[in-house]
Amino acid sequence: MTRTDDSPVADFPGMLRLDGKNAVLVGAGTGIGRQMAHALRQCGARVMCVDNQPDLADEIAKEIDGVAWSGDATDRAEVERLLADARKEFGRITTVVDIVGMSRYHDLIDCDDDEWNWHFNIVLRHAHLLAQLFGREMADNGGGTFAFVASVSGITAAPRHAAYGAAKAGLMSLVRSAAEELGPRGVRTNAVAPGVVWTPRVSSYLGDAGRQRNVDNAPLRDVARTSDIASALLFLSSDLSRYINGQTIVVDGGVGVKFPYPMDGL
Repeated sequence: MTRTDDSPVADFPGMLRLDGKNAVLVGAGTGIGRQMAHALRQCGARVMCVDNQPDLADEIAKEIDGVAWSGDATDRAEVERLLADARKEFGRITTVVDIVGMSRYHDLIDCDDDEWNWHFNIVLRHAHLLAQLFGREMADNGGGTFAFVASVSGITAAPRHAAYGAAKAGLMSLVRSAAEELGPRGVRTNAVAPGVVWTPRVSSYLGDAGRQRNVDNAPLRDVARTSDIASALLFLSSDLSRYINGQTIVVDGGVGVKFPYPMDGL
């Protein structure tokens, strides 16, 4: 207490703790999902590890002493089954984190209907189902948090990312709508928008040369690790972010804030 301020001081490390929380993590099996599974568990949450590949769900669940669940998060009946199973396992669900998303590279004029629909299904459909079904569940049972993975491709243009960027922009709009509608009932909804993240899939696609290009392009002169994204998702899932709602936090090492031309080209 000081002469002008007698308000209680927050327990900041304690606000990061998730003891007593029950989390459903969709896309837990690899990359950002695996790191997030460990982050949630290390901070005290019980975690249902969801993946469309049963072996990956089992492997990560064993790593963190979690609960494995496998199914298709883009199918309404499957998400209804997930909700029922999570309710049976945990009772109250407090935390939902959705990692799922993928891109395939196509020029806009060459992106056919099947590719366009595939992107919206893999990026947006599961988020809609989770927000709708789990949003009602958490709103009816004392509140909770959503944390989604968006992308900088939904904020600025990215080469050959027209369908992916449009779907991610839709995801960020969904986050804002969910925040406005569910906020009065105690449910916070936010997202993280990564740039390039050195996941197993990205590393195999870009290789060492691609990694160096992205290191050179970032003001921090590094490429994002999967744990960097999990850290931001953990923040949004904890009480450290208790007054943040409807926001998308960009985690791109500063790439998006700089003028795109390199200094040595001027």
